[in-house]
Amino acid sequence: MQVIKVDDSLAVLLPKTLVDELGLKEGDDVSVLSIAKDTMTTQRAATRAEFLKQIEQLRFPLPDGYKFDRDEANER
Repeated sequence: MQVIKVDDSLAVLLPKTLVDELGLKEGDDVSVLSIAKDTMTTQRAATRAEFLKQIEQLRFPLPDGYKFDRDEANER
């Protein structure tokens, strides 16, 4: 990989094999998981839709007839 200067920042050029392996396209976010001498581990960051799908699994059902009361919730 090569580091290049873009405006006031630095960017890393990713090899095509890595781009294809991660299924990346322009504008995607990438997370750098670890960096060691001559080695960098990356993963494609979850898109908003993927994140919402993952967070959906954390939902739990509310009791029948439950109604949120903002005033009650904010009482101290």
